[in-house]
Amino acid sequence: MTESLAARAAVRRTPVVAAVLLVAALAGCADMAGIGSEARLRDAASLGIAADRSAAAVPGVERQWWLAFGDAQLNALIDQAVAGNPNLQVARARLARAQASADIAGAALKPKVNGELDLNRQKFNSNYIYPEPLGGSTQNIGLLQLGASWELDFFGKNRTALEAAIGSANAAAADADAARVLLASNVARSYFQWARLNEQLGVARRTLAQREETLKLVRDRVSAGLDTRLELRQSEGGLPEARQQIEALGEQIALQQHALDALVGRPDASTSLKPPMLEAVKPIALQASIPADLLGRRADIAAARWRVEAATSDVANARTQFYPNVNLTAFVGFQSLGFGKLLKSGSEQWGVGPAIHLPIFEGGQLRANLRGKAADLDAAIESYNATVLDAVHDAADQVSSAQSITRQQAEQRAAQAAAEGAYDIAVQRYRAGLGNYLNVLTAETAVLAQRRLAVDLAARALDTQVGLARALGGGWQPPATATATAPASSAALN
Repeated sequence: MTESLAARAAVRRTPVVAAVLLVAALAGCADMAGIGSEARLRDAASLGIAADRSAAAVPGVERQWWLAFGDAQLNALIDQAVAGNPNLQVARARLARAQASADIAGAALKPKVNGELDLNRQKFNSNYIYPEPLGGSTQNIGLLQLGASWELDFFGKNRTALEAAIGSANAAAADADAARVLLASNVARSYFQWARLNEQLGVARRTLAQREETLKLVRDRVSAGLDTRLELRQSEGGLPEARQQIEALGEQIALQQHALDALVGRPDASTSLKPPMLEAVKPIALQASIPADLLGRRADIAAARWRVEAATSDVANARTQFYPNVNLTAFVGFQSLGFGKLLKSGSEQWGVGPAIHLPIFEGGQLRANLRGKAADLDAAIESYNATVLDAVHDAADQVSSAQSITRQQAEQRAAQAAAEGAYDIAVQRYRAGLGNYLNVLTAETAVLAQRRLAVDLAARALDTQVGLARALGGGWQPPATATATAPASSAALN
């Protein structure tokens, strides 16, 4: 008796075992050979920024680094921009969409349960498979059923799809942070350009006043017979030029305010503000060296790195398409002819079993899909490499500029002091009749050039501080509540 039961059990298992063996044999025939990514990630060591270990001590930039400038108007403008800039809102919407896609991908790993209630009145065909008295009759048909399905992810198709979606969501989150850093730096730069133009306008007005005083002096000397009309015409010609410069600067200031309003997202954001002055802004101190962990401080690099991770998971997912899908399905419920019998004994029905789907011949579609995903991965890796190179280039430029501008300002201050002294001597000699007006014009030209240069260097110094803060990451830190852990490749980058 025992042997008979064992034999019958073996007979029942034989089709299942045979099916599994057939699936395994066919799966082993999936041809993925020769398809893969060829690009390689650049790390910090290959860029030379990890060689100087003293650079590792560079302090991180504060998340709200602009507060150190001590300008309440600038702080308010950046807060308004972060809250209302349309481009930043677009980045946040893309993040929400990517997170929703990750949730959708994660749902594929879980069982699905659905309910069904179907009540129909149907005329059965008497010339078909239905015998009398059902054939030719009109009946009520009821179905009340609960169904469930679960895809057994043996080969990781759903898991790799989820990892790709998580990588895209993390990339979108880093993109949103990078957009915030860029927006804050653009607002600060635009604000300081506005301040530079206001300072230049002040220089132009001082120039006009100076030339008006000189014109009065020349007129007095002409009246006294000490100068000719040549000197008078030369002096008069400087006034329209100074007025034109004032008008041109007024136009540039208006355009700069419009640009600032657009960044903030309010057409009248700068209208009620007091025109900023450079001397009222406190310079911020940033160590002028590239940190060894630069690649871990920038949101744009993190976004590019997460896209590599997403593309890697996409390649893995494309490989799983060569293998079978195994689903478990089950249902339980009631079905009857006549609504009154739907919930009565004898109307019960149920079913359970596996469903296996295996691609055997797809006309090269699966290989083409895998090649496409491998190409996407190569593109993501090279895009990451380009982002890294741009970041190192940007940081190096800002460091060099910051150091050079400091030295230039020291030399410019000395040159301006000398030019101002020479101008005073030229005016005194001209007033005393010991020099000609050409000497005054020459000295004045040098003074005006130094005044404009002083304003430009002061504005460049602030602009470079903003650029360096952005180049060093703008205070970005990977969020503690990331959708997933950091990419495996990040260990080589920090």
